[in-house]
Amino acid sequence: MPEPFTSSHRLQPGDSLVDLLEQATRAGLWVLVPHTGELRWSQRLAELLEAPEGYTPPAHLAFEFLAPEWREPVEFLARRCAQSGEPFDLEAQVVTYARRRAWVRLLGHAVREDGGAVLRVEGAVQDLLPRAAPGRRLLRDAAAWGTGAEPGDPFATVDREGRFTYLNEAAQRLLAQDSSRLLGRSLWGVFQKTARLRVEERVRAALDSGKPLELEELDARQMDWLELRGQPFSGGLAVSLRDVTSRRKSQEQLRLLEGSIARLNDLVIITEAGPFNEPGPRIVFVNDAFESRTGYGRDEVLGRSPRFLQGPQSQRDRLDLVRSALEEWRPVRVDLINYRKDGEPFWVDLDISPVWDKSRKLTHWVAVGRDVTERKANEEKIQYLAFYDALTRLPNRQLLLDRLNALLARREPLGEGALMFIDLDNFKVLNDTLGHQKGDLLLQQVADRLRTCVDEQDTVARLGGDEFVVLLPPRGRAAGATAAAARTVADRVLEALGEPHVLPGYLHHSTCSIGVTVFGEAPWSVSELLKQADLAMYQAKRAGRNTVCFFDPQMQAVASASAALAADLRQAWREGQFLLEYQPQVDAQGRMTGAEALLRWLHPQRGRVPPEQFIPTAEETTLILVIGRWVLDRACEQLARWAQRPDRAHLSISVNVSARQFRHPEFVDEVMEAIARTGVPPRKLKLELTESLLADGFDITVKKMGSLQRMGVALSLDDFGTGYSSLAYLKRLPLDQLKIDREFVKDLLTDENDAAIARTIIGLAQSLNLEVVAEGVETPAQREFLARHGCDGFQGYLYCRPVSIEQLEAFIDANAGLPVATATAS
Repeated sequence: MPEPFTSSHRLQPGDSLVDLLEQATRAGLWVLVPHTGELRWSQRLAELLEAPEGYTPPAHLAFEFLAPEWREPVEFLARRCAQSGEPFDLEAQVVTYARRRAWVRLLGHAVREDGGAVLRVEGAVQDLLPRAAPGRRLLRDAAAWGTGAEPGDPFATVDREGRFTYLNEAAQRLLAQDSSRLLGRSLWGVFQKTARLRVEERVRAALDSGKPLELEELDARQMDWLELRGQPFSGGLAVSLRDVTSRRKSQEQLRLLEGSIARLNDLVIITEAGPFNEPGPRIVFVNDAFESRTGYGRDEVLGRSPRFLQGPQSQRDRLDLVRSALEEWRPVRVDLINYRKDGEPFWVDLDISPVWDKSRKLTHWVAVGRDVTERKANEEKIQYLAFYDALTRLPNRQLLLDRLNALLARREPLGEGALMFIDLDNFKVLNDTLGHQKGDLLLQQVADRLRTCVDEQDTVARLGGDEFVVLLPPRGRAAGATAAAARTVADRVLEALGEPHVLPGYLHHSTCSIGVTVFGEAPWSVSELLKQADLAMYQAKRAGRNTVCFFDPQMQAVASASAALAADLRQAWREGQFLLEYQPQVDAQGRMTGAEALLRWLHPQRGRVPPEQFIPTAEETTLILVIGRWVLDRACEQLARWAQRPDRAHLSISVNVSARQFRHPEFVDEVMEAIARTGVPPRKLKLELTESLLADGFDITVKKMGSLQRMGVALSLDDFGTGYSSLAYLKRLPLDQLKIDREFVKDLLTDENDAAIARTIIGLAQSLNLEVVAEGVETPAQREFLARHGCDGFQGYLYCRPVSIEQLEAFIDANAGLPVATATAS
C-alpha cells in the first residue's frame, strides 16, 4: 500500500504549512505518477472522502471516489494532463466511502523534468460544501489590514553613538544576554560580521537624518535571522527587534508549495499573524493568480501589508467587519473592492481563515478569493432595474417612495416640501390612434423635458403609464417659499410639455394637468401626500386641463396670486407699462455727480407696484432678463444724450443688475453691445451688483467683473453689509464703489450699532481705495455725520426723490452751478 501523501519534490510529511493550505482552502492534495502507477494522498484528502484509516486506492482506481457520471470525463482530463501536460480545473460530484454525495472542485497539473517529459500529475480536491448548489464555484478573495508592534515585543533604545541605553526583558531574552552585559555596547555588535557594517551604516544614517530605520532579515549572533526597525527621537534611536527565523523558514517551505497551490485560479495570500493597526500583518506568500490578476509581482508584495490593495478609496463598513472578526481570531467572509497596480478596481469575494500551530498559537492568516467583478456588475444592473424605470430611465415608484419616506423621517426641522403629480392630457387617445410605440417615444420625450424643469436636488419619477411625480425638498423656512418654487416649476413644466413633440412621421401637440400638495413638519404619511397631489391633479383636469391646482386652499390662493402677478408682468412687458425714474447722487461738496436709474411699474388697475413686490417674480419667471436689458439700453441712451452737453457730460448713471441677469452667459456681451451702440464713455456707466452674487459661483463672478472693469465700466456693490460679503471675498472683487444700505443710515444718529457699522464700512472702503456712497440720506444731520467720517457721496430724499427724466433735467437746470444741498427737493 502506498505511503501517505509525500513528495520529495514539493511536500514534506507533517509540514505545518501544508496543513495550513489544506485548512485554508478546505482541500486535500494528491500526486499520481503515471509510469509507476504510484498514487499518494494527503491525510486531509482521506478525511474529506471519509476513507478508512490508512486506505489508499491503486492507481487504476484513482478516481473511484467520483460519482459514476463524472468518472469518464475526469479520467479523460487526467490522462490528457499526463500525456500533454494540459492542466484541468472543474467541479464534480464525489461519493464518499460513507456513501455521501458532495460537490468538490478538482484541480490537476503536470510536473515536468528538465527535458520536458511529464514526471507526475499533482492536484487538489477542494470541498465545495454539501449544501452548495450544483455548478456553483467557490468564491474567495484577498483582504488587507494594518498592524503594529504587539505589547511585550522586544524593545531597546540607543544613544547618538548607537550604544544601548535601555533594553526591556523581551529584548534581553531575544538576545540571550541581560542588560548589564549589553548596556553601553553598540547595537551592531549583536550581529554577525557580515551584517555589522550594514547595520552601523543604516543606524548612523537614521540618527543623522531623523528618518525611520527599517532593516529586515539580518544574520544575528544568537539566532538565525533578526528584523530591526528604528524611530529617531531626541535622545537617540528607539529600536524594535523581532525574531523572523520562523518566517524565513516558512518562506522556504512555501516555495515548495508553489507547484500545487500557485496555479490555483483563486487568489491566495498568506500573511503572518499580527495585530491589525498600521501597517498590518505582512505578506509571506502569494500565488500565480494573485500576480496575474493584480499586476503586482511577488517581489513587490512580500513583506508588505495587503492594505495597499485597497487603493485610495475606503470601504469602512466592510473593513470594520473584517477587523472585528480578525481581532477575535475567527474566520470571516466579505466582498471587497481591490485595486490593480494600474489603478483598475475589481471585486473579490474573500475568505479569510486563521491558522494555528499544535500549541493553538495563531501563526498565519490565509486569504483565498475569487474575482467577482462580473457578478457585482450584474448585481448593480439588477439594483438599477429595481429602482429605475426601464423606458424613461427615471426613478420608479419604489425609489420615489424611499426618498419621500427618508425626507419625512428626518427629525431636524427642514421647512416645507412639495409633491407634484403630473398627468398627460388625452394620452390614451394617442396610444389608441397611433399605437403604443409612438406612445413610448412620447413618454421618453416627456421624461427628458421634465429633467430640464427641475433643480439637481429635486426628484422626477414615473409612477407608471402617463403619470409622473416631482418631489421638491424644502427650499428653506421662509413662509411661502416652497409654494412659490412649486408654482415656478409647474409653469416650466406646462411650458415645456406644451411645446410640440416630434414623433416619427407625426407632430404631436400635448398638454398636462398638474396637482401640487405642500407638506411641512406635520406627521404626514406618504400615502396621504400622494392622495392629496392626485386629488389636486384631478381638480386641474376638471378646471379644463393644461393648468395647475394646489391641494391646500390657502396655498392655492398664494400660488394663484403669484401666477396672476407673473401673468400681469408679462402683459406689462408687452404693453410697455415699465418706466424709469432717477434719483440724483451728490458728492461731499454738494455737487451732483450722477443718478441711479430705478425701475418702476405703473399698472392700469394696481397702480404703482413697489419693486420689492414684482422684482422677485420677474426673476423667477426669467422676465428680468429682457427687462434688465431694456433698463441697460435706456440708461446708455440717456448717457449718450448727456455726453452731447458739456454741462452734463460729467454725470454718470447707476443701473441695478440682478443676480440672474448677471449670471446669464451673454450678460457681458450685452453690456459691451449697449456701450458700442450708443458710444457712451464706459466709465459713466455704473453697474450696481447685489451681495447675493457671492453666494455661489464666486470665481465665475470675479472673472465676469474683471471683464467688465477692463472695458472701463464702473462696478458698485449695492446694499453692502446685508448679504453674503466677507473681507476674504471683498479683497478679491474688482470693485470701484461700496454703497451703504439705507437700513444702516436710517438710525445711525440714535443707534450706536448702526453708527459703528457705517463708520466701519467707510473705513473699509478707504483702506481698499474704494469710493463709498450712502443711500437713504434724509436729514442734514445724517449727511454731516457721514461726511465727517469720510463718506464720498450721498443719495436720498434730502436732495431729491426719484423722479422722471423730465423732472431730473429740470432739477439739474435749477441747481446749475449750485451745491444741491442748498436746493429744495422736488
